[in-house]
Amino acid sequence: MTGPTAEAALAALAAEGDAGRAAGMAAYHKAPRRYLGAPVPRIEALVHDWRAALDLAGRVALARALWDSDIHEARVAAAKLLTQARIRDDGPVWALFCDWVPQFDGWAVADHACAVGSRRLMADLSRLDEIERWTEDPSVWVRRAALVVALPLARLPHPKPTETAARERVLGWAAGYTPDRAWFIQKAVAWWLRDLSKHDPARVRTWLDAHGAGLKAFARKEAGKYLKS
Repeated sequence: MTGPTAEAALAALAAEGDAGRAAGMAAYHKAPRRYLGAPVPRIEALVHDWRAALDLAGRVALARALWDSDIHEARVAAAKLLTQARIRDDGPVWALFCDWVPQFDGWAVADHACAVGSRRLMADLSRLDEIERWTEDPSVWVRRAALVVALPLARLPHPKPTETAARERVLGWAAGYTPDRAWFIQKAVAWWLRDLSKHDPARVRTWLDAHGAGLKAFARKEAGKYLKS
């Protein structure tokens, strides 16, 4: 089986579209780009076939072209093409993901793309060095991405020592974010702490005792959602 050209892939996505759904998506997401109105399950079905027909280089090339089209569904498809746990030589995937990060302009596409970055981070924790630079970026979406990409560290039930150290590093970023009043930053901090509390509630209590007063009320409440009083 031969994988699709970028033009064929875009045509397949467009064929799954719906004008009414597209209008609603544009109004909801507000990011200024074209929307086709294709539902995510249909995008996933198309991507499943494309992945089976392409080697890694082909997937990276197609993902790049889909992303560069600046069509909402194409960017979702680009991310899903490269979301997998094990990749033998994942340098090109990581590099492409890092190229995408400065272009984030909303949560929806960013979260699909961050699924790519999360898996590449967990394959190589030294990538935290690059991610840490995002914490000081002028863009709220780039700053938020640092926590979203690192979210798997909060969800580890039995972290290795290197993973525990990485988790502590991210908790330091979260502490540095408390003065940031952007809603999406506060929400990301709360999300990180909430998920960590399922596996290490004591650490979250300690963090909240030290830094929780700096969070907005809704974020403090969300962070402690699963902590027993």
